[in-house]
Amino acid sequence: MFDSIIASNFSMIAGVAMTILIIPRMLRQRRSAASTTAWMLAILLIPWLGIPAYFVLGGRKLKGAQLLKPPLGSAEPVVGLPPGEASADRLVQSYGLPPARFGNRFILCADGVDIYRRFMETIDSAEKHIHMASFILHPDPVGLAIVEALARRARSGLDVRLMLDGVGSFSTSKRSLDPLVRAGGEVAFFLPVRLAHFTRTNMRNHRKMLIADDVRVVAGGANVAVEYMGPEPDPKRWRDLSFLLEGPAVRDYAALFAADWQFVTGERIKTSPPPPAAPGFGEAVVQIAPSGPDVPGDPVYAAIVSAAFAARRRLWIVTPYFIPPEGLAEALALAAHRGVDVRVYVPDPSNHFIADLARGQPLRDAAAAGVSVIRFIGGMVHAKILVVDDGLAMVGSVNIDPRSLFLNFEANAIVYGAEQVGAVAAWIENLHDTTQKGVTPVSDLRDTIEGVARMLDPLL
Repeated sequence: MFDSIIASNFSMIAGVAMTILIIPRMLRQRRSAASTTAWMLAILLIPWLGIPAYFVLGGRKLKGAQLLKPPLGSAEPVVGLPPGEASADRLVQSYGLPPARFGNRFILCADGVDIYRRFMETIDSAEKHIHMASFILHPDPVGLAIVEALARRARSGLDVRLMLDGVGSFSTSKRSLDPLVRAGGEVAFFLPVRLAHFTRTNMRNHRKMLIADDVRVVAGGANVAVEYMGPEPDPKRWRDLSFLLEGPAVRDYAALFAADWQFVTGERIKTSPPPPAAPGFGEAVVQIAPSGPDVPGDPVYAAIVSAAFAARRRLWIVTPYFIPPEGLAEALALAAHRGVDVRVYVPDPSNHFIADLARGQPLRDAAAAGVSVIRFIGGMVHAKILVVDDGLAMVGSVNIDPRSLFLNFEANAIVYGAEQVGAVAAWIENLHDTTQKGVTPVSDLRDTIEGVARMLDPLL
């Protein structure tokens, strides 16, 4: 009995001590009031669950990573952008990110066959090195084919580096990557699930890029698996959007990969500064906007909210998961009230049941405010797109949910100009063949369950 009393007192003292240590740290993290309150209640009322959960899920920024990583950009005046687009460029640069760069070739990959073809062409085109990062690389026919293509180039003498997320590619065995390693390529897992990374388990690298010689990149939303790409059409394949980029902006993707690689492995990769715009590439204006624990602030979220307030004619969003923070939800509603054509495209259903529950109330609230909710019923849409008027579009890895906007390591490309924005908008309009407009009414029970799922959002 005496031992149990001692153990009980020790547990209580330890819990109080941990609470005293955690709460000041939480208050310094610049979370929303709802998120801070939810975490404090969890820690104070159920400390045996709240404290371990906070250590696993509660961290949002890695100041060490920010200090270790070289700066990705420096403030540079950009001449030639219209006022609205110039404002977006200045906003992104204010977070220490690269400026918009002129003289690029920007081509959308229309479907999974096109994405796969561009992957293989990019791998074959490399002359010096290939750097690839992906959240998911499954050991399925597509993933194994990509690994074999990388191994083939490594055997020919190229430097090949492959970086996979430690959770997204958790099921990818080292055996499936052996052909690349035996060929001389390097493989690294980003923050694998280990005790040493216990407090960083919730921070995942969601960035996707395949870079050849720092002059060509295939990037966007697609992972490496049969669901996303393949050599032949597949009616079950998800709709996703990636792009081919050549020109000065590729060096910013190269710098981002080099910073992530150094963070994971300690190895520093030499990269050259972006070359001046060359007429041999194209006329697209492209800006690379990463976000995540390694970037001060939340630049992509800020850019999306700013775009919502700046939109005058249209604001189209495509996202597999729609759980907008309160500020963004309000910005979308206000844009709709101003008469802007605000559309939100989502799959119905998505591949995540809990995310579908959590999005129910935000979608109905948006529809009530005048936002057009368009549900894709022809399968899964995994693309992440924003189109603002005729001058700006975003394509990349960022979903409209708290994890993507505030937790994950992400990267979006911002493209400026009517031609490129028009191409992105046309891709979205091609979804309309298999869509239904509006939200469906739900029962009180379903609405209550959705409210519970939505209530869990602030804990992120």
